[in-house]
Amino acid sequence: MNTLTSEPLAALIERLYQTAETATSPALDNMSDATREELLSSKTRYLELYWQLKDLWLPVSRETGKLLYLLARSSKARNIVEFGTSFGLSTLHLAAALRDNGGGVLISSEFEAAKIEMARQHLQEGGLADLVQIRAGDALHTLARDLPERIDLVLLDGAKALYGDILLLLQSRLAPGALIVADNSDYSPDYLAHVRSPANGYLSVPVADDVELSIRLP
Repeated sequence: MNTLTSEPLAALIERLYQTAETATSPALDNMSDATREELLSSKTRYLELYWQLKDLWLPVSRETGKLLYLLARSSKARNIVEFGTSFGLSTLHLAAALRDNGGGVLISSEFEAAKIEMARQHLQEGGLADLVQIRAGDALHTLARDLPERIDLVLLDGAKALYGDILLLLQSRLAPGALIVADNSDYSPDYLAHVRSPANGYLSVPVADDVELSIRLP
């Protein structure tokens, strides 16, 4: 028995994925491919993009959610940082692992207030709210202070152009062997170049089509 596959969390996660799969976004439907690509790669206009997509569900895939739980459990993570809460599906998977690891803290960052409210409701419904701290605002500021001395696992799933900047904010606190999961990492070539170079202190490998898994070398 584990938290992820037990009630109330199992039914909640399934319901949220079904909602995400049927959700639409008029802003995204009306946005050209060129504009979307430009905003995704911009380090100055990312707030504009995600504000326009504030109603769009942007969860990790079902497989990635399970991967997050497995990685957090197998590494016995106690301190986790998440960049990009959205509606909280990835947060639920990570917090479930913390519960089954015996406790800990998950610090997550999200700048869209409506998403934070919904994510907190989902965490309360799933019985995991006591393990999670969601910080409201730009992660370049919210994740620059008051972090655990040792970070065991990081999920990067916010503005893709900022992956490298967020990693640098956290880097001094990464435990030897800390895991970093970057979703949709193909949109962040500078980040990929950084973690794929052993000279920078990481060993990294692509997982599936859109996830990069890295480990902080001792």
